[in-house]
Amino acid sequence: MNWNRALIGIALGVTLGLIASFYVYSQFKKAAAKPAVSTQQVVVAAINLPMGARLQSQHLRLVSWPAGDPLPGMFTRVDDCVGRALTVPVVQNEPILDAKLVPKEGGAGLAAIIPEGMRALSVAVNDVVAVAGFVGPGTMVDVLVTGSAAGGSTTITRTILENVRVLAAGQKIEQDKDGKPQNVPVITLLVTPDEANKLAMASTQGKIQLALRNTLDAKRVAPPAVLQATLFGGAAPAPQPTRARTKSGPAPAPPPYTVEVYRGNKKEVDNFPNR
Repeated sequence: MNWNRALIGIALGVTLGLIASFYVYSQFKKAAAKPAVSTQQVVVAAINLPMGARLQSQHLRLVSWPAGDPLPGMFTRVDDCVGRALTVPVVQNEPILDAKLVPKEGGAGLAAIIPEGMRALSVAVNDVVAVAGFVGPGTMVDVLVTGSAAGGSTTITRTILENVRVLAAGQKIEQDKDGKPQNVPVITLLVTPDEANKLAMASTQGKIQLALRNTLDAKRVAPPAVLQATLFGGAAPAPQPTRARTKSGPAPAPPPYTVEVYRGNKKEVDNFPNR
């Protein structure tokens, strides 16, 4: 009796194992029967490339990309990218897109990264003006100018530009990866034509100072101008009024004070000088 039960259990286990094996086999067969994903070649960066770099064939390579999920502006041939400059830095294996490249006739270097309608203007700086060298490519600054007010009677400091992007420090258009300061004699700013006029006037007729700001802080403050007289002891005292003078000589003396005095029934009038 015990042998019969054992044989039944063995037979049942073998049957269940065969069923499970057949199910797994059928699932693998279905998966293998699915068509392979269609791919296409996409151009990516073979190395890290800085902003403004002109692309060469050795800078690029092709990788497989799902054909059903294309990237807007992607390239499938390396030759279509060669000779064009980057408007942004790219890292290794990053896809090269048309939006990241300047037009073929746009050149390379600093001129290639200036947006249409904008201007690049350089100003002379030193360690103090350039915030100890921390004003570098990609940072945002305010521009302050100190000079003489109309008539040259007092000195004034005014913020003329706010939230201006620094394009280059010296001849470098790439920021230091470690954020180290760069002591350079010239800073190039990205400005509009109107702002370029203001900046040129300020740098030649006054003394400019750059104020470094957080790149995420784009709020315009428009601080009021500061007068030297206000900063050092308040405004100058108002001039005292002067007495008018005639053409023939000094102004006449003011009329005297008149006092009436009664002594009994007698009235007397006394005059006192008005000084």
